[in-house]
Amino acid sequence: MAVKIRLQRKGRKKAPFYHIVIADARAPRDGRFIERIGIYNPITKPATVELDRDKAYEWLMKGAQPTDTIRAIMRYKGVLYRKHLNRGVQKGALTQEKADQMYQDWIAAKEGSISQKVEARKKELAEIHKKISGEAKGVAEAPPAAEPVTNEE
Repeated sequence: MAVKIRLQRKGRKKAPFYHIVIADARAPRDGRFIERIGIYNPITKPATVELDRDKAYEWLMKGAQPTDTIRAIMRYKGVLYRKHLNRGVQKGALTQEKADQMYQDWIAAKEGSISQKVEARKKELAEIHKKISGEAKGVAEAPPAAEPVTNEE
């Protein structure tokens, strides 16, 4: 049985949302699947990707073939890097401890860069809201104090 790691489309028209699933290659795109291992939302900026790295790695090592988009997602999340390090361990170029440490360092650096992108996007949205409405969304600024009116002429 040929097994694929692929996207299963959800969401409504013009608002796609995907589940990352393990499925038989003969099953329809939105049909039967073996296991769901994550989600992918391309609408958000940056795109939201939640992937169970351990399950994805296990299925990849069992021979499941990822589609092109899933391959890119797995590269982004470090699953393919982990497979690369594991091949180095099998060939004797690395020890398992060294490979695990390299993988954890890579994950920490990647998560840091993703969080920076998310924070930059939040700041950008706050600037846009401030420009449009005159105040940041969710943060109400106090109105300027009114000067007392006197009738001295």
